[in-house]
Amino acid sequence: MAEADPRSRTQLRRAVLSSYLGSVIEYYDFLLYATASAVVFAKVFFSTLDPLVGTVASFGTLATGYLARPLGGVLFGHFGDRVGRKKMLVVTMTLMGVVSVLIGVLPTYAQIGVWAPVLLVLLRVLQGVAVGGEWGGAVLMSAEHATSRRGLWASFTNAGAPSGMVLSTAALAGAAAVAGEDGFLTWGWRIPFLLSAVLLAVGLFVRARVEETPVFARSTGPSTPPLLEVLRRHPRNLVLSIGIGFGAFVAQGVLTTFVIAYAVQAGFARQTVLNALTVSSVAAILGIIGFAALSDRVGRRPVVLVGALAMTVWAFLLFPLVDSGSTALLVLAVVVGQGIVHAAMYGPLAALYTELFSTRARYTGASLGYQVAGIGAGLGPVVFASVLQGTGSALLVSVVIAACCLLTAGCILATGETSRRGLDDDTPVTEPGRAPVA
Repeated sequence: MAEADPRSRTQLRRAVLSSYLGSVIEYYDFLLYATASAVVFAKVFFSTLDPLVGTVASFGTLATGYLARPLGGVLFGHFGDRVGRKKMLVVTMTLMGVVSVLIGVLPTYAQIGVWAPVLLVLLRVLQGVAVGGEWGGAVLMSAEHATSRRGLWASFTNAGAPSGMVLSTAALAGAAAVAGEDGFLTWGWRIPFLLSAVLLAVGLFVRARVEETPVFARSTGPSTPPLLEVLRRHPRNLVLSIGIGFGAFVAQGVLTTFVIAYAVQAGFARQTVLNALTVSSVAAILGIIGFAALSDRVGRRPVVLVGALAMTVWAFLLFPLVDSGSTALLVLAVVVGQGIVHAAMYGPLAALYTELFSTRARYTGASLGYQVAGIGAGLGPVVFASVLQGTGSALLVSVVIAACCLLTAGCILATGETSRRGLDDDTPVTEPGRAPVA
């Protein structure tokens, strides 16, 4: 089915571009911190600690951002369901850009002592609040403007995450090349954070040209607050959405954060690891969009299920490939992991989460489910670094990853097929086995 009219097609294109660029900017800032936590912050903000303990502490500050994301989802979701998607997206983008610039000028531990990590954690929390509110609104702007191929159009928001990773790793690699090893730890790492100001200006310009979604404009608000509406009408879908996303986020945390530190400790040069991560992130952009488009044809459930089961297996191959010492096998490990296996789990989630909740509770419900699941990406590297420090066993890490992916598989099996559901239909989808769109 074609999009309704030229104006609708124009607004859909603008909404998709706005959502994609907004997601790129948000995740550039959010994942820039993740990469920096693996290669810089342990030495800059936790310089008095043992190197491995410093890495654990650095990942701990990373986790605070993920823990704050559900708060952002509920806060911005409430107003997004009441006053509109667009206004909240302008606020979240501005907050993220300002916070990232502040991180770029933050004094180090050597300069202000304990206040440095304290302020770092505070800014990380604000990052989490911002990205927690951004994702749901960005997904809905695309999904609610689309009248067909919802999985494809909504997936551009999820594709913004690896796109932001490409930008962030490229920015760090470029800064390291310009500043050198000593200069990078002194001032070079700040440059990518300061560049957020430029990205913010571009993103706000594009976002200002998008209209509110027609689905939201046609809807009428419930008498109860959106959060209570989610808990009252969609509790099962909320729980299932958390379980579906949890394994995907644990895998994401491993593939984009933990494996960086693991590979560096295994003897790879930092630049080699960042280059491998950049290649895998480019592959993930294509994989996410491709698997999301496939889910429009065969359904969300089978695509996510196959991805979850494949990641269960890949978890046991990932670390032996890294331990081989071969650069080619390192690239294979992260490209297949992030670009294919994880992309199948993650690509359809934007449309799936949109389809699980009614219109005036959709921003809150989708954001809350997604962001609570996202805690897995924040806690995963902390837990795995601690396990590795205590036991030295990467096999045990693989077992935990596999268990989380099996949780995703079980939850997606318990969820009804959502791809046929119209977004104006406020009937929750809960029963398994509904036929997908042909």
